[in-house]
Amino acid sequence: MAIRRRIQVFVVAFLWFTAGICAGHGDADPIYVACVEQCEKTGCVGAICFQHCNLTSDGKSVSDPWYLQEPLYIKWKKWDCLSGCRYQCMLVREEEREKGGGTPVKYHGKWPLRRAFGIEEPVVVALSALNLSVQFHGWVSFFILVNYKLPLRPTRQTYYEYTGLWHIYGTLSMNFLFWSAVYHSRDVEMTKRLDYSSAAAILGFSLIVAILRAFNVRSEATCVMIAAPLIAFVTTHILYLNCYQLDYGLNLKVCVTMAVAQLLVWVVWAGVSNHPSRWKIWLVAVGEGLIIFFQIYDFPPFWGFLDAHAVSHAVAIPISYIWWGFIHDDSEYRTTALLKKTQ
Repeated sequence: MAIRRRIQVFVVAFLWFTAGICAGHGDADPIYVACVEQCEKTGCVGAICFQHCNLTSDGKSVSDPWYLQEPLYIKWKKWDCLSGCRYQCMLVREEEREKGGGTPVKYHGKWPLRRAFGIEEPVVVALSALNLSVQFHGWVSFFILVNYKLPLRPTRQTYYEYTGLWHIYGTLSMNFLFWSAVYHSRDVEMTKRLDYSSAAAILGFSLIVAILRAFNVRSEATCVMIAAPLIAFVTTHILYLNCYQLDYGLNLKVCVTMAVAQLLVWVVWAGVSNHPSRWKIWLVAVGEGLIIFFQIYDFPPFWGFLDAHAVSHAVAIPISYIWWGFIHDDSEYRTTALLKKTQ
């Protein structure tokens, strides 16, 4: 019996040692794994129970009548038995870890963030929605400026050569922020694909706009020659993510590379240009640098809600406002310059 007890103690000690080595992976913690397995069998973690763990073959709850089943607008979130058990076990394990003086660790690749109203990352969702409203305001005010406040050509076209590009940019930006809010509301494969794809699309197009505006490209043939390879690259990347492998690490590298490239183009252009609003580019460059930094440097969440990703979304809001201010100024600056040439 003594030998058997020593073996048991050794196994437990080894498991705890392994958990300590894998401190960055809470889902490998034996206590967490046991909690999830027990929850899937009983449907409960402590006093909290999940009706999803007691289902019939057609996915309906055994205990609840039909009029108490979840409506479709709630079912889309796919809070099944496994996800409910994982979330509750994560909270219980993190409370134990905090009482023991430990620091938060990641579970299944994500920090232990607390939900609110069924939303996985409520702070990021709120910030994405706020940034979406800023983008919408900037795009609408730009549309009013170039079409109703600034002079137009005799053909009723705008003098500003990059009007169409900025309209596409605004549309892609709002599309990205919409899917960002959806993805951080509920992380499933479909929302992840849409978020990754829309992020790659807006960053690729931003790089195209940066090159065309910085080098003052106005010839349609030259625009096509510059844009075609980048569009082909971004399209191939999006197809790879959706049709072959949804690789987060690869997508992060591609997006960061395109973001840094377009940032360098704008910064160099601002350094050699005499544009009256180039100071806004410097502010945007600092803000974009912070966003990239917080996208790469990941720290545990404060109070269970605010992590590095949320901070990057918060920084993006004033940056979006300043950036649309530069676009407005640039349209006025170019329109004035072209009017002087025609007179």
